[in-house]
Order: sequence, then structure tokens, then C-alpha cells
Amino acid sequence: MAAAAAAISLSLHVRLRPPLPPSRRAPRHAAFLLPTPCPPPQRLRVAPGRSPPPTWRPDVRARAGSTIGAPPGLARPGGAVETDRLPSDVRDRAMEAVDHFGGRVTIGDVASRAGLQLAQAERALQALAADTEGFLEVSEDGEVLYVFPKDYRTKLAGKSFRMRVEPLVDKAKEVGAYLVRVSFGTALIASIVLVYTTIIAILSSSSSDEDSRGRRRRSYGSTIIIPTDMFWYLDADYYRRRRVEKENDGMNFIESVFSFVFGDGDPNDGLEEKRWKMIGQYISSNGGVVTAEELAPFLDVPPPSEESKDDESFILPVLLRFQGHPEVDEQGNILYQFPSLQRTASKSGGSREYVGTKWSAMFGGVEKYLEEKLWKFSKASASEKAMVAGLGGLNLFGVIILGNLLKQMTVTPGGLISFAAQLYPLLQIYAGSFFAIPLFRWFLVRKTNNDIRKRNKAREQQAQELLSPDSSLRRKLLSARDMAQRKVITPEEIVYTTQKDLLEQDYEVKEWERRFKELESE
Repeated sequence: MAAAAAAISLSLHVRLRPPLPPSRRAPRHAAFLLPTPCPPPQRLRVAPGRSPPPTWRPDVRARAGSTIGAPPGLARPGGAVETDRLPSDVRDRAMEAVDHFGGRVTIGDVASRAGLQLAQAERALQALAADTEGFLEVSEDGEVLYVFPKDYRTKLAGKSFRMRVEPLVDKAKEVGAYLVRVSFGTALIASIVLVYTTIIAILSSSSSDEDSRGRRRRSYGSTIIIPTDMFWYLDADYYRRRRVEKENDGMNFIESVFSFVFGDGDPNDGLEEKRWKMIGQYISSNGGVVTAEELAPFLDVPPPSEESKDDESFILPVLLRFQGHPEVDEQGNILYQFPSLQRTASKSGGSREYVGTKWSAMFGGVEKYLEEKLWKFSKASASEKAMVAGLGGLNLFGVIILGNLLKQMTVTPGGLISFAAQLYPLLQIYAGSFFAIPLFRWFLVRKTNNDIRKRNKAREQQAQELLSPDSSLRRKLLSARDMAQRKVITPEEIVYTTQKDLLEQDYEVKEWERRFKELESE
């Protein structure tokens, strides 16, 4: 009988008995299960009168990426690289989280560390496991862990053409952005040279007196040196300013022209990624149960007031992202539980058991609230901005003079004058926008910074309330700590792994008899 039961247990699929009551969880991650007409696999249940089978294993196939019964979404040899279908930021953030936890993670670990949605974290882990020969581990409670080899990055880079090309694309973007900045600054110098050279040519050709024309030629000939002197001066200024590149983020004078007109980009780029990372790590470090007041310092909330005191609607995006739900404690306080962030493969960062002033010690140098950076009008130095404004004014004055001279001309211009006349509309647009755009940005930056200051102040006030909570908030925080249940899945709890072949995983009959007896007694 034992031999027959052992032979049956080696079949490719184990049909499991009807599930236990709803309180029992089934092994998750259906993407790794072999589709069968039977109900979803649950924990084993022994029918009355039957002896337990000697071997049990979850319905998980041999290895992530295997072709045997693998779902269509997993990579096959010679097929598409699954990781290439992920957004680059999701892939990179998931890999950073895997590295942080040493290559053995749960979905909650990656979601909390990387600030990803649970669905995004699961999809990323499945793709990485399929492409890097990662494998799964299943605990006796049905929790699934993803385990990656130490050289998984090397394996992935060897398969993914996209990962090899991305650094080149990023470098090309940087070069393109630099060329745009330099070209805009160069256009200012070119406009000044063209405008004033054309003005000189018009004035020279409009005189009929040869002596007077000679005097004008000599007089304006000295003016022609102005652009040359200007280039020499700019060159000297460039080399002199190389000594203070660190203060201007490596910006030279030509780049400062673009910075003066268009600014230097959003200083809060990546703010949302940072926000969700802080929230996910905070929830995970506190055992998966938090209050709305604890998450307020990381969200956009109104300043504390009597009207907004009971409004916790700002917590909804967090519940949706990390699949949390509200719980009511014995005192009637509303707490928020995130079951997926309570299960981890990491032993570090246990549940916090303190509140109040000790709350600040929990962070150890980490920001206590999300602080947005203020926008800068330009990162160029004051002297560079003054010089850029002066050259812009010189160009605008020259364009106005050139327009008047072109209107007064009675003969059809030719050569340089004709070329400048054709470009004159563009010269007008460039000269006018050179000051119109910065003026508009100045007002916009002022308004944006005022809004940022309000949001920062509101979040700071929420953080200060946690440092000195009143009695009701203190009880609420302590209730959340009591409800926290951080489950660390140790290697000793693993009952199945896809790293080994099914034939190698011969579990002892006595051990399973003991487990089935425990199940029957429940």
C-alpha cells in the first residue's frame, strides 16, 4: 500500500481534497499553477476513513520559466524576454528591492521597499524569475517566496537586448538635451551678430557721400569688432567659470542662457516614487497596521483643524495601492491593516512598539515627512543671469532698430540684407520670447512655491503631532502596535521549492501524519 501511494504521489499533478473553511488561505500566485479542471488547490484535508498520503506538494511547476505546463505568460527558451515587457522603472525598482533583501523576497517585501502596487510587484517578480532561473518556495501556510541567484542581474543582462541598449539611449538623451541648451544659447550670439552686422550694412549702403561713407565705414568697422570681442569675452568667462562648476551643477555660460529662459526642470522629479517608497516602508516596519495620522506626513493633506480632524479620505489611494482595509479596535478607533505587507522574508526591521517622542528615533536620519523642493528660477549664478539679460536686451534693441531700417529702405535689398529680412520674423519671435517666457515663469514659480510651502507646512504639522500625541491619539497608536502581526517566513517553514525536482522532495511519512492529525483535530 505504501509503495502504491508513493507511486501515485509522483504524478505530475496532485488533486487536492475539498478546501477547508474560508479562514484557510490557498497558495497564491495563480500564474505559476498548472491549469486543471479541478478547484483551486487548497491546504490538504483528510476525508474520514482515509489514511494521509505520504507525500504532499503544492500545485507549483518545476521551475519558473520551464516549458512543462508553463502558462503562456512565462518565458520559454528562444521566446521573448518577459522582463522586457515591464516598464523600465518598475523593473529597476523591483531589482533594487530584490538586492536589498538579499535575493529572497515576498511580494510584500518588493511592494513596500520599491513603492510598487502589489500587482506590479508580483508581475515584476514573475518576469524576473522566468528570465533569471529564479525559483519559488512555498511555506506551510501557503505563502510564496521568490528566490533569485546571486548573478541574476548578469543572466538578465545577457538575455535582454533592451537592458543593453537602454544606457546608450539614456546617454543619447543627455547629449541631445545638452545640444538643445547649447544651441539656444548660441542662437543668442548668432542673432546679435546677424542683427548688428545687417544694421551696419544698411547704414553703409544708404550713404552716397564717399568721404562720409568712408568715415562711417571706419566708424562702424570698429563696431564690427564688438561681436569678436564678445566671443573672446565669453570664452574667457567660460574658462574662468569652470572653477565654480559645482555651484552651478556644471553649467557653462552658453547653457545659462537656456536656464535663464526655460529654467532647469522639475526639482521634484521622482517625487511620487519617493512618496510610495516611504509609505510602503513605514507600513511594513510597523507590522502592517497603521493609523491615518501616521501616513498623513507623507500625503497631501490639509493643515490640522477641527473640520479636517475626522476626514481620513486621503488614505484611500494607500489602501488601493497596497490592498489594505480598515479595522475597528475595541475602543472604536479606525486602523488600517495591510496583510500583504505583514509577511516578509527579512528578519530585520521588526514591529515598532513605541510612539510619541520616540517616534523620531525610529527614523534614524530618514525624513520624518515628505518635503517637496522649491522651484528655482534658474541655477545660473547672479553674474551669469545679469550678463544673459544684458545680451538679451542688446539683441532686442538691435531687432527693433533693424525693423525700422528695413521699413525705410527704398531699394530691393540683396545679399546679407535680404537674408536678414527673410529671417526677421524669427528674429522678432526670438527676441520677444527671450523676456516674455522668463517673465511668465517668474510668476508661475512664485505661485508654485507658495503651494509647495503650504503642503510642506501641513505635512510637517502632521509629523509634529506624532511627536507629542494627545491621549486619544496615543491610545490609537498603541492599539495599532498591538494589532501588528509581522510574519517572518524562515527557511525552516518551507515545505516545497521549485529549485529541486519533484522526485527529490521526499517528505517523511511520519511528519505528514503528524500534520494531518493536527488538521483533523482542528
